[in-house]
Amino acid sequence: MLDPMTTTDSTTTDSATTDSATMTAISQDAYGGPEVLHQVRTTRPQPGPSEVLIRVRAAGMNPTDWKHRQRPGMIDRLPLVLGWDVSGTVEAVGLGVTIHRVGDEVFGMLPYPHGVGSFAEYAVAPARAVVGKPATIDHVQAGALPLAALTAWQALVDTADLQPGERILVHAAAGGVGHLAVQIAKSRGAEVVGTASAPKHDLLRDLGVDEAVDYRTTDFTTIAPVDVVLDTIGGDTAERSLQVLKPGGRLVSIALTSLPADLPDRAAALGVELHPILVEADQAGMLAIRELVESGKLRPIVEATFPLAEAAKGHALGDTGRVAGKVVLTVE
Repeated sequence: MLDPMTTTDSTTTDSATTDSATMTAISQDAYGGPEVLHQVRTTRPQPGPSEVLIRVRAAGMNPTDWKHRQRPGMIDRLPLVLGWDVSGTVEAVGLGVTIHRVGDEVFGMLPYPHGVGSFAEYAVAPARAVVGKPATIDHVQAGALPLAALTAWQALVDTADLQPGERILVHAAAGGVGHLAVQIAKSRGAEVVGTASAPKHDLLRDLGVDEAVDYRTTDFTTIAPVDVVLDTIGGDTAERSLQVLKPGGRLVSIALTSLPADLPDRAAALGVELHPILVEADQAGMLAIRELVESGKLRPIVEATFPLAEAAKGHALGDTGRVAGKVVLTVE
């Protein structure tokens, strides 16, 4: 995977590329608040073997973007161009690529974490990290999906193996991962309980939530037992989630860095499974997500869009922690 700040020689087919071409990107030279983000001109990347160059049309923003902007994490390098979600048009293909052609509309997730770099006019991705964009949605909607939808799919389907008739609790059910997890769970025939503040309960019901819980006024541990919990918060929420699981239930957490150290032991003592999960680029998962979109069973909620040049405003909105659905950058 190539960083957008890097140029390399490569063989391409179907399109001529120019090594000296440049592009606009949103970069940071320091860690901190949204103000560290700034627009730069940098060298346009070129696709290597088994890679495609994508002309970015939209790039979803995720909480992991705010976190990597604020401090070193799994990626510890500067300057840094953030962004994993991408929807756009194939501009060039690398040696050996047969599944995409120049001009194809595609969407997907750059390999997490080190494949970062979609907050730019162009991004390079492994050919099998992206799939054809559904014709039923535009680039903004497609750009909102990959990382969050893959996280939800891999948590509920690949990891928890959620079955028809099972009962699942989704924390932060109106959030980026949560609102997609609700829909994926419903598509699997599950009964869904979702937590969110009261003003978001109408949205939860519209998404298909069977039981909405206001976490500000109701202790979620008082709900009827569930088979699966999707934890998007960590900390005390993850710990207390053990209390609502049936024996043999599954707690899947995406909050890897904030799980209590003794959580595995506590889960084992209660006879429940604990599965911390980190999202992966996944062609099969993206194809499943596309099928759900095309069948009308999955739709992203986009709270706000910002042009690429105003990425800092999108980050500032994300920092509030109150986004319903997703924030998306648009690239002209």
